[in-house]
Amino acid sequence: MGKIKDFLKKYCPRFATVLFLIAIFAAIVHIISVFSAPFADFMNRYPGAFVRGVLATVSNIFPFSLTETLILFIPVLFVFIMICSMKRVRRSFVHGIRCIFSLSSALTLLYSVYVFAAAFSYNGTPLAEKLGLADVPVNAAGLKTAAEYMVDKMNDELDEVNFKYKGSSYMPYTLGEMNDLLMDAFDKVCDKYSFVPRLHSRIKPIALSEPMTYTHISGLYSYYTGEANLNVNFPDYTLPFTAAHELAHQRGVIREDEANFMAFLVCAESDDAYIRYSGYLNMYEYLNSALYNSDYGAFADVYTTLDSRVLTEMKEFNRFFEKYRDNKVADISSAVNDTYLKLQGVSEGERSYGLVVELAVAYVMEVEGEIS
Repeated sequence: MGKIKDFLKKYCPRFATVLFLIAIFAAIVHIISVFSAPFADFMNRYPGAFVRGVLATVSNIFPFSLTETLILFIPVLFVFIMICSMKRVRRSFVHGIRCIFSLSSALTLLYSVYVFAAAFSYNGTPLAEKLGLADVPVNAAGLKTAAEYMVDKMNDELDEVNFKYKGSSYMPYTLGEMNDLLMDAFDKVCDKYSFVPRLHSRIKPIALSEPMTYTHISGLYSYYTGEANLNVNFPDYTLPFTAAHELAHQRGVIREDEANFMAFLVCAESDDAYIRYSGYLNMYEYLNSALYNSDYGAFADVYTTLDSRVLTEMKEFNRFFEKYRDNKVADISSAVNDTYLKLQGVSEGERSYGLVVELAVAYVMEVEGEIS
Protein backbone atom coordinates (compact mmCIF):
# COMPACT_ATOMS: atom_id res chain seq x y z
CA MET A 1 0.00 0.00 0.00
CA GLY A 2 2.87 2.32 0.82
CA LYS A 3 4.45 1.68 -2.57
CA ILE A 4 1.22 2.60 -4.31
CA LYS A 5 1.01 5.87 -2.36
CA ASP A 6 4.60 6.68 -3.20
CA PHE A 7 3.98 5.91 -6.88
CA LEU A 8 0.90 8.13 -7.02
CA LYS A 9 2.63 10.94 -5.17
CA LYS A 10 5.52 10.85 -7.63
CA TYR A 11 3.74 10.26 -10.91
CA CYS A 12 0.09 11.35 -10.48
CA PRO A 13 -0.75 15.01 -9.78
CA ARG A 14 -3.08 15.53 -6.83
CA PHE A 15 -5.87 17.03 -8.96
CA ALA A 16 -5.69 13.99 -11.26
CA THR A 17 -6.07 11.65 -8.29
CA VAL A 18 -9.17 13.57 -7.20
CA LEU A 19 -10.66 13.38 -10.70
CA PHE A 20 -9.99 9.63 -10.86
CA LEU A 21 -11.77 9.14 -7.53
CA ILE A 22 -14.75 11.19 -8.73
CA ALA A 23 -14.89 9.08 -11.91
CA ILE A 24 -14.86 5.87 -9.86
CA PHE A 25 -17.76 7.18 -7.79
CA ALA A 26 -19.59 8.24 -10.98
CA ALA A 27 -19.08 4.76 -12.45
CA ILE A 28 -20.48 3.11 -9.31
CA VAL A 29 -23.65 5.21 -9.21
CA HIS A 30 -23.98 4.87 -13.01
CA ILE A 31 -23.97 1.08 -12.73
CA ILE A 32 -26.47 1.13 -9.86
CA SER A 33 -28.78 3.40 -11.89
CA VAL A 34 -28.78 0.91 -14.77
CA PHE A 35 -30.39 -1.67 -12.48
CA SER A 36 -32.62 0.66 -10.43
CA ALA A 37 -34.95 3.15 -12.09
CA PRO A 38 -36.01 4.74 -8.75
CA PHE A 39 -32.34 5.33 -7.91
CA ALA A 40 -31.76 6.80 -11.38
CA ASP A 41 -34.80 9.08 -10.91
CA PHE A 42 -33.47 10.33 -7.56
CA MET A 43 -29.98 10.97 -8.92
CA ASN A 44 -31.36 12.73 -12.01
CA ARG A 45 -33.77 14.89 -10.01
CA TYR A 46 -31.41 16.05 -7.28
CA PRO A 47 -27.61 15.64 -7.77
CA GLY A 48 -28.06 15.72 -11.55
CA ALA A 49 -30.26 18.81 -11.44
CA PHE A 50 -27.68 20.52 -9.22
CA VAL A 51 -24.84 19.79 -11.67
CA ARG A 52 -26.88 20.89 -14.69
CA GLY A 53 -28.05 24.01 -12.86
CA VAL A 54 -24.52 25.05 -11.87
CA LEU A 55 -23.24 24.53 -15.42
CA ALA A 56 -26.17 26.46 -16.90
CA THR A 57 -25.77 29.31 -14.42
CA VAL A 58 -22.04 29.65 -15.13
CA SER A 59 -22.48 29.47 -18.92
CA ASN A 60 -25.27 32.06 -18.77
CA ILE A 61 -22.65 34.62 -17.78
CA PHE A 62 -21.34 34.52 -21.33
CA PRO A 63 -23.50 36.18 -24.02
CA PHE A 64 -22.24 33.80 -26.70
CA SER A 65 -22.38 30.02 -27.00
CA LEU A 66 -19.48 28.38 -25.18
CA THR A 67 -20.38 25.12 -26.89
CA GLU A 68 -19.99 26.58 -30.35
CA THR A 69 -16.73 28.29 -29.35
CA LEU A 70 -15.26 25.08 -27.95
CA ILE A 71 -16.25 23.10 -31.05
CA LEU A 72 -14.59 25.67 -33.30
CA PHE A 73 -11.42 25.67 -31.20
CA ILE A 74 -11.09 21.90 -30.78
CA PRO A 75 -8.37 21.65 -33.49
CA VAL A 76 -6.41 24.51 -31.90
CA LEU A 77 -6.86 23.04 -28.42
CA PHE A 78 -5.74 19.61 -29.63
CA VAL A 79 -2.55 21.02 -31.18
CA PHE A 80 -1.86 23.08 -28.03
CA ILE A 81 -2.24 20.03 -25.79
CA MET A 82 0.00 17.93 -28.04
CA ILE A 83 2.76 20.59 -28.05
CA CYS A 84 2.64 21.02 -24.27
CA SER A 85 2.60 17.25 -23.76
CA MET A 86 5.61 16.70 -25.99
CA LYS A 87 7.56 19.38 -24.12
CA ARG A 88 6.82 17.69 -20.81
CA VAL A 89 7.71 14.25 -22.14
CA ARG A 90 11.05 15.53 -23.42
CA ARG A 91 11.82 17.21 -20.10
CA SER A 92 11.98 13.92 -18.19
CA PHE A 93 10.38 10.50 -17.84
CA VAL A 94 8.60 11.54 -14.64
CA HIS A 95 7.13 14.64 -16.27
CA GLY A 96 5.94 12.49 -19.17
CA ILE A 97 4.10 10.04 -16.89
CA ARG A 98 2.54 12.90 -14.92
CA CYS A 99 1.36 14.39 -18.21
CA ILE A 100 -0.26 11.10 -19.20
CA PHE A 101 -2.05 10.90 -15.85
CA SER A 102 -3.22 14.51 -16.22
CA LEU A 103 -4.66 13.93 -19.69
CA SER A 104 -6.30 10.69 -18.60
CA SER A 105 -7.92 12.39 -15.63
CA ALA A 106 -9.32 15.08 -17.94
CA LEU A 107 -11.04 12.33 -19.95
CA THR A 108 -12.49 10.82 -16.79
CA LEU A 109 -13.86 14.27 -15.90
CA LEU A 110 -15.79 14.27 -19.18
CA TYR A 111 -17.25 10.90 -18.23
CA SER A 112 -18.19 12.09 -14.73
CA VAL A 113 -19.96 15.19 -16.03
CA TYR A 114 -21.83 13.07 -18.59
CA VAL A 115 -23.01 10.68 -15.86
CA PHE A 116 -24.42 13.41 -13.62
CA ALA A 117 -25.79 15.56 -16.43
CA ALA A 118 -27.41 12.93 -18.62
CA ALA A 119 -26.82 9.24 -17.94
CA PHE A 120 -29.33 8.88 -15.10
CA SER A 121 -32.16 10.11 -17.31
CA TYR A 122 -31.53 7.33 -19.83
CA ASN A 123 -31.98 4.77 -17.03
CA GLY A 124 -34.87 6.39 -15.19
CA THR A 125 -38.62 5.91 -15.28
CA PRO A 126 -40.11 6.60 -18.74
CA LEU A 127 -41.78 9.99 -19.10
CA ALA A 128 -45.15 8.41 -19.93
CA GLU A 129 -45.17 6.69 -16.55
CA LYS A 130 -44.16 9.88 -14.74
CA LEU A 131 -47.02 11.73 -16.45
CA GLY A 132 -49.47 8.95 -15.65
CA LEU A 133 -50.26 8.28 -19.32
CA ALA A 134 -51.83 4.94 -20.15
CA ASP A 135 -50.07 2.49 -22.43
CA VAL A 136 -52.24 2.62 -25.53
CA PRO A 137 -51.62 0.95 -28.90
CA VAL A 138 -50.48 3.36 -31.60
CA ASN A 139 -52.58 2.56 -34.66
CA ALA A 140 -53.99 4.58 -37.52
CA ALA A 141 -57.15 5.45 -35.57
CA GLY A 142 -55.16 6.77 -32.61
CA LEU A 143 -52.80 8.73 -34.85
CA LYS A 144 -55.75 10.28 -36.68
CA THR A 145 -57.43 11.30 -33.42
CA ALA A 146 -54.23 12.88 -32.15
CA ALA A 147 -53.59 14.67 -35.46
CA GLU A 148 -57.14 16.04 -35.50
CA TYR A 149 -56.66 17.28 -31.94
CA MET A 150 -53.50 19.17 -32.93
CA VAL A 151 -55.22 20.68 -35.97
CA ASP A 152 -58.18 21.87 -33.87
CA LYS A 153 -55.86 23.42 -31.29
CA MET A 154 -53.75 25.01 -34.02
CA ASN A 155 -56.80 26.51 -35.70
CA ASP A 156 -57.80 28.13 -32.40
CA GLU A 157 -54.51 30.06 -32.41
CA LEU A 158 -54.31 31.12 -36.06
CA ASP A 159 -56.13 34.43 -35.75
CA GLU A 160 -53.51 35.61 -33.25
CA VAL A 161 -50.56 34.47 -35.39
CA ASN A 162 -48.88 36.91 -37.76
CA PHE A 163 -48.21 35.75 -41.33
CA LYS A 164 -46.33 37.35 -44.17
CA TYR A 165 -48.45 37.99 -47.25
CA LYS A 166 -48.96 34.56 -48.83
CA GLY A 167 -46.01 33.30 -46.81
CA SER A 168 -44.85 31.82 -43.54
CA SER A 169 -45.57 33.05 -40.03
CA TYR A 170 -43.16 35.23 -38.12
CA MET A 171 -42.32 35.51 -34.44
CA PRO A 172 -43.53 38.89 -33.13
CA TYR A 173 -40.78 39.31 -30.55
CA THR A 174 -37.05 38.87 -29.99
CA LEU A 175 -35.29 35.66 -29.03
CA GLY A 176 -34.81 37.01 -25.50
CA GLU A 177 -38.52 37.74 -25.17
CA MET A 178 -39.31 34.25 -26.49
CA ASN A 179 -36.99 32.82 -23.83
CA ASP A 180 -38.81 34.74 -21.06
CA LEU A 181 -42.15 33.39 -22.28
CA LEU A 182 -40.76 29.85 -22.31
CA MET A 183 -39.43 30.29 -18.76
CA ASP A 184 -42.94 31.27 -17.65
CA ALA A 185 -44.35 28.18 -19.39
CA PHE A 186 -41.72 25.94 -17.79
CA ASP A 187 -42.71 27.32 -14.38
CA LYS A 188 -46.28 26.16 -15.02
CA VAL A 189 -45.02 22.71 -16.00
CA CYS A 190 -42.89 22.60 -12.84
CA ASP A 191 -45.98 23.42 -10.78
CA LYS A 192 -47.76 20.42 -12.34
CA TYR A 193 -44.91 17.91 -12.35
CA SER A 194 -42.50 17.74 -9.43
CA PHE A 195 -39.96 15.69 -11.39
CA VAL A 196 -39.16 18.74 -13.53
CA PRO A 197 -36.62 20.93 -11.67
CA ARG A 198 -37.20 24.66 -11.64
CA LEU A 199 -34.42 26.48 -13.46
CA HIS A 200 -34.28 29.93 -15.02
CA SER A 201 -31.86 29.88 -17.91
CA ARG A 202 -31.68 31.08 -21.49
CA ILE A 203 -31.38 29.64 -24.94
CA LYS A 204 -28.12 30.50 -26.74
CA PRO A 205 -28.31 31.35 -30.48
CA ILE A 206 -25.71 29.67 -32.68
CA ALA A 207 -23.65 32.31 -34.51
CA LEU A 208 -22.95 29.94 -37.41
CA SER A 209 -26.56 28.81 -37.71
CA GLU A 210 -26.66 28.92 -41.50
CA PRO A 211 -23.67 26.54 -41.98
CA MET A 212 -25.03 24.40 -39.14
CA THR A 213 -28.28 23.90 -41.03
CA TYR A 214 -26.40 21.68 -43.49
CA THR A 215 -26.06 19.18 -40.62
CA HIS A 216 -29.88 19.25 -40.18
CA ILE A 217 -29.31 20.10 -36.50
CA SER A 218 -31.88 22.62 -35.26
CA GLY A 219 -30.71 22.69 -31.66
CA LEU A 220 -27.99 21.34 -29.40
CA TYR A 221 -27.66 20.72 -25.68
CA SER A 222 -24.15 20.37 -24.28
CA TYR A 223 -23.66 18.31 -21.12
CA TYR A 224 -20.31 19.96 -20.55
CA THR A 225 -21.30 23.62 -20.66
CA GLY A 226 -24.92 23.16 -19.55
CA GLU A 227 -26.07 25.28 -22.49
CA ALA A 228 -29.18 24.93 -24.60
CA ASN A 229 -28.23 26.13 -28.10
CA LEU A 230 -30.58 27.09 -30.92
CA ASN A 231 -30.07 27.16 -34.67
CA VAL A 232 -31.81 30.44 -35.50
CA ASN A 233 -31.61 29.90 -39.26
CA PHE A 234 -34.68 27.67 -39.24
CA PRO A 235 -38.13 29.17 -39.90
CA ASP A 236 -39.68 31.06 -37.00
CA TYR A 237 -42.44 28.59 -36.19
CA THR A 238 -39.88 25.90 -35.33
CA LEU A 239 -37.91 28.08 -32.90
CA PRO A 240 -40.09 28.01 -29.74
CA PHE A 241 -40.61 24.24 -29.99
CA THR A 242 -36.92 23.52 -30.64
CA ALA A 243 -35.85 25.89 -27.86
CA ALA A 244 -38.24 24.16 -25.44
CA HIS A 245 -36.79 20.80 -26.52
CA GLU A 246 -33.22 21.86 -25.71
CA LEU A 247 -34.30 23.52 -22.47
CA ALA A 248 -36.03 20.25 -21.52
CA HIS A 249 -32.67 18.48 -21.90
CA GLN A 250 -31.25 21.11 -19.56
CA ARG A 251 -33.82 20.02 -16.98
CA GLY A 252 -32.96 16.34 -17.17
CA VAL A 253 -35.36 15.13 -19.85
CA ILE A 254 -32.68 13.58 -22.03
CA ARG A 255 -34.37 10.98 -24.24
CA GLU A 256 -35.15 12.64 -27.56
CA ASP A 257 -38.77 11.55 -27.88
CA GLU A 258 -39.43 12.63 -24.29
CA ALA A 259 -37.74 16.00 -24.83
CA ASN A 260 -39.97 16.49 -27.88
CA PHE A 261 -43.07 15.74 -25.83
CA MET A 262 -41.94 17.95 -22.96
CA ALA A 263 -41.41 20.73 -25.50
CA PHE A 264 -45.00 20.24 -26.64
CA LEU A 265 -46.31 20.35 -23.05
CA VAL A 266 -44.34 23.52 -22.34
CA CYS A 267 -45.51 25.25 -25.51
CA ALA A 268 -49.12 24.27 -24.79
CA GLU A 269 -48.84 25.82 -21.30
CA SER A 270 -47.63 29.17 -22.65
CA ASP A 271 -49.71 32.32 -22.36
CA ASP A 272 -48.49 33.29 -25.83
CA ALA A 273 -50.43 32.26 -28.93
CA TYR A 274 -47.37 31.95 -31.19
CA ILE A 275 -45.60 29.58 -28.81
CA ARG A 276 -48.74 27.46 -28.50
CA TYR A 277 -49.05 27.46 -32.29
CA SER A 278 -45.42 26.32 -32.58
CA GLY A 279 -46.06 23.42 -30.21
CA TYR A 280 -49.23 22.24 -31.94
CA LEU A 281 -47.84 22.52 -35.48
CA ASN A 282 -44.54 20.79 -34.70
CA MET A 283 -46.35 17.95 -32.95
CA TYR A 284 -48.83 17.70 -35.82
CA GLU A 285 -45.93 17.29 -38.25
CA TYR A 286 -44.66 14.25 -36.32
CA LEU A 287 -48.16 12.76 -36.26
CA ASN A 288 -48.72 13.69 -39.90
CA SER A 289 -45.63 11.75 -40.98
CA ALA A 290 -46.57 8.69 -38.92
CA LEU A 291 -50.16 8.77 -40.19
CA TYR A 292 -48.98 9.08 -43.80
CA ASN A 293 -46.97 5.86 -43.39
CA SER A 294 -49.72 4.10 -41.49
CA ASP A 295 -52.93 4.95 -43.37
CA TYR A 296 -52.84 7.29 -46.36
CA GLY A 297 -56.63 7.65 -46.40
CA ALA A 298 -56.71 8.81 -42.78
CA PHE A 299 -53.75 11.09 -43.48
CA ALA A 300 -55.60 12.68 -46.40
CA ASP A 301 -58.74 13.17 -44.32
CA VAL A 302 -56.86 15.21 -41.73
CA TYR A 303 -54.63 17.00 -44.21
CA THR A 304 -57.61 18.43 -46.09
CA THR A 305 -58.83 20.12 -42.90
CA LEU A 306 -55.67 22.23 -42.56
CA ASP A 307 -56.08 25.97 -42.85
CA SER A 308 -54.54 27.45 -46.00
CA ARG A 309 -52.12 29.48 -43.87
CA VAL A 310 -50.75 26.30 -42.28
CA LEU A 311 -50.44 24.63 -45.68
CA THR A 312 -48.45 27.62 -46.89
CA GLU A 313 -46.30 27.46 -43.74
CA MET A 314 -45.41 23.83 -44.43
CA LYS A 315 -44.75 24.47 -48.12
CA GLU A 316 -42.47 27.38 -47.23
CA PHE A 317 -40.53 25.15 -44.87
CA ASN A 318 -40.01 22.58 -47.62
CA ARG A 319 -38.84 25.35 -49.94
CA PHE A 320 -36.43 26.62 -47.29
CA PHE A 321 -35.05 23.17 -46.48
CA GLU A 322 -34.51 22.08 -50.09
CA LYS A 323 -31.15 23.85 -50.12
CA TYR A 324 -29.92 21.79 -47.16
CA ARG A 325 -31.74 18.49 -47.70
CA ASP A 326 -29.15 16.31 -49.42
CA ASN A 327 -25.47 16.66 -48.54
CA LYS A 328 -22.58 14.61 -47.11
CA VAL A 329 -22.35 16.73 -43.96
CA ALA A 330 -25.92 15.81 -43.03
CA ASP A 331 -25.24 12.13 -43.69
CA ILE A 332 -22.19 12.16 -41.40
CA SER A 333 -24.00 14.15 -38.70
CA SER A 334 -26.94 11.74 -38.82
CA ALA A 335 -24.68 8.69 -38.61
CA VAL A 336 -22.79 10.11 -35.62
CA ASN A 337 -25.98 11.04 -33.77
CA ASP A 338 -27.56 7.68 -34.54
CA THR A 339 -24.51 5.84 -33.20
CA TYR A 340 -24.40 8.00 -30.07
CA LEU A 341 -28.06 7.34 -29.27
CA LYS A 342 -27.66 3.60 -29.76
CA LEU A 343 -24.65 3.61 -27.42
CA GLN A 344 -26.94 5.12 -24.77
CA GLY A 345 -29.25 2.12 -25.09
CA VAL A 346 -31.71 3.84 -27.43
CA SER A 347 -32.09 0.99 -29.90
CA GLU A 348 -34.10 3.10 -32.34
CA GLY A 349 -31.25 5.60 -32.72
CA GLU A 350 -32.34 8.72 -34.59
CA ARG A 351 -35.78 7.22 -35.12
CA SER A 352 -36.35 7.79 -31.39
CA TYR A 353 -37.22 11.44 -32.15
CA GLY A 354 -40.34 10.19 -33.93
CA LEU A 355 -41.39 7.97 -31.03
CA VAL A 356 -42.94 11.12 -29.58
CA VAL A 357 -46.10 10.12 -31.48
CA GLU A 358 -46.64 7.34 -28.93
CA LEU A 359 -46.67 9.89 -26.13
CA ALA A 360 -48.84 12.27 -28.15
CA VAL A 361 -51.47 9.60 -28.87
CA ALA A 362 -51.60 8.53 -25.21
CA TYR A 363 -51.88 12.18 -24.13
CA VAL A 364 -54.70 13.00 -26.54
CA MET A 365 -56.60 9.85 -25.60
CA GLU A 366 -56.28 10.93 -21.96
CA VAL A 367 -57.44 14.54 -22.42
CA GLU A 368 -60.17 13.54 -24.85
CA GLY A 369 -61.49 11.03 -22.32
CA GLU A 370 -61.29 8.13 -24.74
CA ILE A 371 -59.54 5.88 -22.24
CA SER A 372 -60.40 5.27 -18.61
